Amino acid sequence: MIPSLCLRQLYKSVPRLYNIPNELLKAESLALVPTHELVSKLGLVQYPKAGLVHWLPSGNAIRQKLEGLIRNEMNGTGAEEVSLSAISHSALWEQTGRWGGHELFKLKDSTGSHYCLVPTCEEEITHLVKQGLKSYKDLPVTYYQINTKFRDEKRPRSGLLRGREFVMKDAYSFDLTEEEALESYNKMIEAYASVFKKLRVPFVKAEADSGDIGGSLSHEWHYVHASGEDTLFTCLECGNVLNVERTLSYPHEEQQHDDVKVKYFTTDDEKTLVCAYYPGSRELQPLFLTEEIPDIDLSGRLSEEEVLALFKDEDTLINKKIVRIMDLRLNLRLNFPDFPINFINRSLITTLTDIPIVAAEEGELCHKCEEGSLTSKRAIEVGHTFYLGNKYSKALECQVEVPVDGAMKKQDVLMGCYGIGISRIIAAIAEINRDSKGLRWPAAIAPWELTVINLKEYGSDFLAAPFEGLDWRVDARPKIGLGRKIKDSQMMGIPLVAVVGKKWPLIEIEERGIRVALEATKALYDQKTFEWELTGDLDSDTTVKHLVHSDHAGAVVRAILTDM
Repeated sequence: MIPSLCLRQLYKSVPRLYNIPNELLKAESLALVPTHELVSKLGLVQYPKAGLVHWLPSGNAIRQKLEGLIRNEMNGTGAEEVSLSAISHSALWEQTGRWGGHELFKLKDSTGSHYCLVPTCEEEITHLVKQGLKSYKDLPVTYYQINTKFRDEKRPRSGLLRGREFVMKDAYSFDLTEEEALESYNKMIEAYASVFKKLRVPFVKAEADSGDIGGSLSHEWHYVHASGEDTLFTCLECGNVLNVERTLSYPHEEQQHDDVKVKYFTTDDEKTLVCAYYPGSRELQPLFLTEEIPDIDLSGRLSEEEVLALFKDEDTLINKKIVRIMDLRLNLRLNFPDFPINFINRSLITTLTDIPIVAAEEGELCHKCEEGSLTSKRAIEVGHTFYLGNKYSKALECQVEVPVDGAMKKQDVLMGCYGIGISRIIAAIAEINRDSKGLRWPAAIAPWELTVINLKEYGSDFLAAPFEGLDWRVDARPKIGLGRKIKDSQMMGIPLVAVVGKKWPLIEIEERGIRVALEATKALYDQKTFEWELTGDLDSDTTVKHLVHSDHAGAVVRAILTDM
């Protein structure tokens, strides 16, 4: 007999919010429901307003399991967990130049001081570490946190995928040398790969642009899916994978473009006019211009008219420069737009040709190997890692004194930052794994692993024995038939259903989760010494049913879950 305290812990009914609307029971109706609405109708989350979310018991269980999985990997890297305030004073953001961000939730307190709800914590964590650093011997150090972040998303949509509040794990490494900083970066890359492997959903790591976060090296982590907002390019020859913002490409052969467009930019010091010429049928990628003009201003603070106005005065033009950049798909025989500047000396103009500055298209040549063709796929970004260097430590004066040639010299600390979108992962997996029956959660993060349906209304101690140590719930809802209970469990995406009934002591176990491996189940089945009947093919993706003696049901369930 299991002690009563243990029974209260093990014998749990499905959540009270486990109340699936009747209209979802029809396959044709289910297929028409967008995934973000489906997770709400199934009682995992609720959206009080566009972009906001309430986590309900089943959704919160998924979230807590995912957070636990990530927390274990972060702890394994030696990172220490902290929890920073969700409100940050404007002073730090003004020092780093990020206070003007368009997606910051800004507020004022009763004294008129300006604050924001943090979307990420580079400023606060750098300031925190700066205050605690006493010696270079205190490094390296890595901190992480798991909590809610905020952004003033103008068009929140798709539920958890793009909201005004989101749950994120963000980590920050601090090192003394570039070698050590890259070692920390690579250690975190390995941890991220381990996280995504354990989630059992195929993922892609892609070279990416650092965007507003900054830094010289970054990678995005994606789930490939048609609903994604990002585009990834893969070279069929060298296998290189890049985000569209990092994919330079070349045409297979010379092309004829009748329409040539131009966009104007200036540099940070406003002394160089950059004229970017490109085919009118293609999309300019301004970030590519930084390869030739590292100090180009891409902030958008000046309109093109304002940029050109800086170069209208012929008396001051002699102290300025003009750089014309031609996309490699153009040739000088084409009709270019009229030049808008009256210049007095052609020596002020530099013309750069044969440079890719437009977004890649499928079928073009990879810029790295110059042999393979590019193929594109839509993807959902769920993580991003950045090597920041001294971008934030320099601005916030996070420095340590180090011994150099017998003297102590101040040096900027080198940083990396690493984000995983916990709510985005949950939304993405729901989107990717759903089928005609509903959701399908990987065993590692399912709200619970096993739904038990008790046809004979056996006592709790009777049910607990076969499933001790597993995360299971009993569907004890009155006046609900067996078929409906199985269908509801499958729609919720619970990996397994166990029916305890007239075949006792045999238990019927039906699979719902996606088997990504077979080793554990096959190994146990091949060496079984107990009654275990299979219906279905383990090697296929069809539903498999098991009839197993209750004394061994727990072992069978654990083996199946290991493969899910």
